[in-house]
Amino acid sequence: MSEGSAGDPGHGSSRQRAVHPENLSLGSSCFSPPVNFLQELPSYRSVARRRTNILSRDKQSGTLLKPTDSFSCQLDGGITENLNSQSIRKYALNISEKRRLRDIQETQMKYLSEWDQWKRYSSKSWKRFLEKAREMTTHLELWRKDIRSIEGKFGTGIQSYFSFLRFLVVLNLVIFLIIFMLVLLPILLTKYKITNSTFVLIPFKDMDIQCTLYPISSSGLIYFYSYIIDLLSGTGFLEETSLFYGHYTIDGVKFQSFTYDLPLAYLISTIAYLALSLLWIVKRSVEGFKINLIRSEEHFQSYCNKIFAGWDFCITNRSMAELKHSSLRYELRADLEEERIRQKIAERTSEETIRIYTLRLFLNCIVLAVLAACFYAIYLATAFSQEHMKKEIDKMVFGENLLILYLPSIVITLANFITPIIFAKIIHYEDYSPGFEIRLTILRCVFMRLATICVLVFTLGSKITSCGDSTCELCGYNQKLYPCWETQVGQEMYKLMIFDFIIILAVTLFVDFPRKLLVTYCASSKLIQCWGQQEFAIPDNVLGIVYGQTICWIGAFFSPLLPAIATLKFVIIFYVKELSLLYTCRPSPRQFRASNSNFFFLLVLLIGLCLAIIPLTISMARIPSSKACGPFTNFNTTWEVIPQTVSTFPSSLQTLIHAVTSEAFAVPFFMIICLVMFYFIALAGAHKQVVVQLREQLSLESRDKRYLIQKLTEAQREVRSQPASA
Repeated sequence: MSEGSAGDPGHGSSRQRAVHPENLSLGSSCFSPPVNFLQELPSYRSVARRRTNILSRDKQSGTLLKPTDSFSCQLDGGITENLNSQSIRKYALNISEKRRLRDIQETQMKYLSEWDQWKRYSSKSWKRFLEKAREMTTHLELWRKDIRSIEGKFGTGIQSYFSFLRFLVVLNLVIFLIIFMLVLLPILLTKYKITNSTFVLIPFKDMDIQCTLYPISSSGLIYFYSYIIDLLSGTGFLEETSLFYGHYTIDGVKFQSFTYDLPLAYLISTIAYLALSLLWIVKRSVEGFKINLIRSEEHFQSYCNKIFAGWDFCITNRSMAELKHSSLRYELRADLEEERIRQKIAERTSEETIRIYTLRLFLNCIVLAVLAACFYAIYLATAFSQEHMKKEIDKMVFGENLLILYLPSIVITLANFITPIIFAKIIHYEDYSPGFEIRLTILRCVFMRLATICVLVFTLGSKITSCGDSTCELCGYNQKLYPCWETQVGQEMYKLMIFDFIIILAVTLFVDFPRKLLVTYCASSKLIQCWGQQEFAIPDNVLGIVYGQTICWIGAFFSPLLPAIATLKFVIIFYVKELSLLYTCRPSPRQFRASNSNFFFLLVLLIGLCLAIIPLTISMARIPSSKACGPFTNFNTTWEVIPQTVSTFPSSLQTLIHAVTSEAFAVPFFMIICLVMFYFIALAGAHKQVVVQLREQLSLESRDKRYLIQKLTEAQREVRSQPASA
């Protein structure tokens, strides 16, 4: 027996290799060449076909069966070299390997100089301090317990909505702090004699006296309801406060050692909060974008994710668990419906294809007609409201006055309520898949909600710049109807904000709550049971708060305190929506995952920000600034303060700024940006290709395992059959 074993070493070594096939690699310097039957593996054949010259081209490609073996082969050489810059916790190793690496790290520390040892210890201490600071900040998060409770009862989809609402509260608070520090604080310090400073009044240069007239009506003090009207519309006593643009009619604040340029600070605050909002939204959306970029669209993988990884383990409520079961069933039915529609599309004849595209074209024309009708109704309501707003209050009754003031807001709210119903009916006839139906309907509703604000602003802009008398040529705008047009635009944004808040409260108190009572205590009525309990639809609620945030972005320039009002509004909405979710509404049967929801919310918010920047840019760069109020009375437009400030710089700095803003710099810079963008696009494509290859390798590994099990079974049968034949 010993002679046989010693005389046939190759057979013994072959059997030992067969027991551990994962230790074999192609072209690896750490292991022996594979045995013959392992060359029949599906992974070996696949790679051999695609990479015939792998041995000469890439000596470190790793094993075909388990790519982590090459990593294990170079563990001591690769990881130990990077111990200086990376933490051991970042490596996917077991505890014993991590302990061994920690011992190696401590041994290496003994041979370092005192300076290097101090740098290592200080780096560790700093990282430990940052980790502790992050842990402390998590306990200081706003509404942390409430959001955790919502997540435990209703899942991560609804929790992502309330987290998004918390983000908007923090964002508006930061925007208000920016405006307060740059604009309000110097004025308050001077007004209340906190510092030794004085106001620098605006000198009127070569300006007609008619353009500087700004009559403010004080008749609201006579009637008992005037304060209510002023509070709801922003007129009367509110018009003279720091809430609106017209209050800041000063050129600067003169301190002992310098003069604070208020017009420049006012413009910089607007640019700062828009840039901060853009960067903050992009930063938060990058995480969701990475997930959506790498995530595969394979339907089999989507099915596996729903079956094996679709459960939300944050759910602890029994009713929510049942709701999650129904949600998963709904998603599986939707996947089957999408697969059925794909098969239907593949089997369509040319006549059916022409018919369905003709029908879609006709239905999209109807959608455009509905949008055009809504926009035209908003235009007519705004024009009518602006023409009759100057009528004396004593000639109107209380209700008529409020109706005139809030007519554009009422029309916009009705349009936002009616159009989603119409879009939901139209989409059923367009023969799309269920997932695409939802996305297209949401996009149409997003465009409708946000475009209505732009239509209102552009309508006001057309009324401001259009006039037929000499006053318009003299002042550059309709000074007779709009002596301080920035304040009046701010009042419109203020009314939209207040009316939207009133509608949210009214729907919750006077629709959702009575509906809940009827469903609970009148269960015998079939009509009420068919009506059912109000659903907490996440997309509709998100569109509502994005609509309010877009109003805040546009109105913050014309009403600097509007972000503070928006912060207070969103805080109240948080508690109202929480109570509505807990007591009056039921979650929607179609739930959203947190990763998908966060990216969708931020994408809609980014669209709202882009639409808000357009009217702000036009109003600051094209429409003449008011000559009767505001810090820009001596400038033709708001943007003119930037060239004038640059003209006060030293000549060398002016030359540099002009060179940076010239076309000679812009064209090469644009080309470099395009090259960088193409590089990152190519890099993303390469990473996606690597992900595809790794998935293929995982698939080949599963086939290899089946092949090895089959070979092992055949070998066991041969071993069992040999004694019988003997």
